[in-house]
Amino acid sequence: MLVILMDNQIFAPQQVCQSCLLADGSGQPRWRQGKLYCGQAIRKLTEQQPDQFECLMGFRVANIE
Repeated sequence: MLVILMDNQIFAPQQVCQSCLLADGSGQPRWRQGKLYCGQAIRKLTEQQPDQFECLMGFRVANIE
């Protein structure tokens, strides 16, 4: 499940990506095969952290399993 992390808050991608010009046709992040195509990966500090990405709009996206 993808979530958007901002400061001390967690948002569903639908709340943030709907108005993004880089989102797919349904207003979701461009997520395919475990990668965010509208952003870049952020290095993990520990193996326990979920995969995180920074989108081109500056938001942090995490893949919570």
